[in-house]
Amino acid sequence: MQIIRSAVDQALKWLVIALMGVMVLNVLWQVFTRFVLRDPSSYTEELARYLLIWAGLLGASYAASQKMHLAIDILTMRLQGKAQHYSEMFIYLSVFLFALFVMVLGGMRLVNLTLTLQQISAALQIKLGYVYLALPLSGILIMFYAGLFFVERLRMLLDGNSAFAEQKID
Repeated sequence: MQIIRSAVDQALKWLVIALMGVMVLNVLWQVFTRFVLRDPSSYTEELARYLLIWAGLLGASYAASQKMHLAIDILTMRLQGKAQHYSEMFIYLSVFLFALFVMVLGGMRLVNLTLTLQQISAALQIKLGYVYLALPLSGILIMFYAGLFFVERLRMLLDGNSAFAEQKID
């Protein structure tokens, strides 16, 4: 499982880096055409918006993989032993269920609806369902990591290791 996680981590990291690089080049082109050429490009603003959606959602997935996401852990940090493991497992289960119902199922409904209605973006003339596909994809990735961390905590609990140790798996 570590090999799969490492491969997904690396692919996700480089995809987010590539999206950010393309976004920077796109915005630079937009500024150049607007202020230097005095003839603004017609697609750059829309492309920047869609790249931001993809980079933001996939970046959130990567943050979840590195346990760098925003968390309110005041209660968890005060707990000790098994109670701390149970608290962590509850958090990972909640994240998993949120990603499943809101991001994956809700996102797939959104994608299906926009593809059924054949909504097309104004400047790029692409189907908006493809843009919104970032939501369920990100949800699947977050579910993958939450499930992995849940199983990791469960193993620690079953092995009798009740000391809370933050493990970073690379």
